Amino acid sequence: MFSPFRVDVPQGAIDELRQRLRATRWPRSLPGEWERGVPVEYLRGTVERWLEFDWRAWETRLNAIPQYTTEIDGQTIHFLHARSTEPAAVPLLLTHGWPGSVAEFLEVIGPLTDPTRYGAEATDAFHVIAPSVPGHGFSVPLAESGWDHLRIARAWIELMERLGYDRYGAQGGDTGSVVSPLVGRLAPDRVIGVHLNGGLAFPAAGPGDLDDLSATDQAKLASAEQLRATGTGYAVLQSTKPQTVSFGLSDSPVGQLAWILEKFHDWTDPARALPEDAVALGHLLANVSIYWFTNTSATSANLYYESGTYPTAPSGVPTGVAVFPTDPAMRHLLEREHHLTHWTEYSRGGHFAALEAPDLLVDDIRTFFRGLR
Repeated sequence: MFSPFRVDVPQGAIDELRQRLRATRWPRSLPGEWERGVPVEYLRGTVERWLEFDWRAWETRLNAIPQYTTEIDGQTIHFLHARSTEPAAVPLLLTHGWPGSVAEFLEVIGPLTDPTRYGAEATDAFHVIAPSVPGHGFSVPLAESGWDHLRIARAWIELMERLGYDRYGAQGGDTGSVVSPLVGRLAPDRVIGVHLNGGLAFPAAGPGDLDDLSATDQAKLASAEQLRATGTGYAVLQSTKPQTVSFGLSDSPVGQLAWILEKFHDWTDPARALPEDAVALGHLLANVSIYWFTNTSATSANLYYESGTYPTAPSGVPTGVAVFPTDPAMRHLLEREHHLTHWTEYSRGGHFAALEAPDLLVDDIRTFFRGLR
């Protein structure tokens, strides 16, 4: 039912990547910084770092965590499965987003599975199950169309059942902030709690909902409006013509790097000027490399094309939300869709919390689940 998996990129693919990077045809550019997109000179410097990047070291880090593949609903599903040695550990299903991968969980898996080693109590331990979203990373090839958030949630429930987990928590950001609540709605008898971060959707507001906002929520609204005005072009393309945009991304590693790097600039902690100020450049390049080596620009974008509307009535499953800078979440709006029992707002971090502020995210997850074990 499960096949052991190891990341093992052929050396020829690494050599080809470097050849393509060296042969980049750079575009002409106009004066300016990030307002038109990723600056050419900045990207040149990042490409130089990618040429020096040690992919094998990151392969070793990934392969230090047990990994498997299985087939669910006709689709190959890859997942990390890091079990804790603590007998009372609670299974925790982690779901990444776009442009993320399971590599973004490398900083949180240790503290979650082995809390005593990181200064926490043994009673805070989790078994971590982190699947690659279909069409992303190593959950390839994408077998067919129709893999939307709801189908992914059903697949995750099947995965947890196959693993023998009949009682577990769900956590996620970005795509995971949509999928994890759906897991709770579909399996409320199994999911003990849902923890969320990193939602980017514009606040689902009705008449009067955005009146009399606090100063904090007014700032969130202004940021959300700015994102909607200038930062959603990628989503329009990926949700309407994902195959067309993928030709440039699949053929040019610099194109793929720029496409993802822009999101790490726009969505990370606004107090950090550059993406690598918020997320270690090595980790960022590992993530981009996964997209390149697995050739998943089209299939990961497909989720935007497939996305639809889903049930929003509260499931009754306790839900916690960790709000980081750049997250437009407003409690009075989200509590209509979720049974909110935990809410924390942080002044440090951003959309990629597992990479930007893993200490805060882990602590928030522990705090939320303590009363639900």
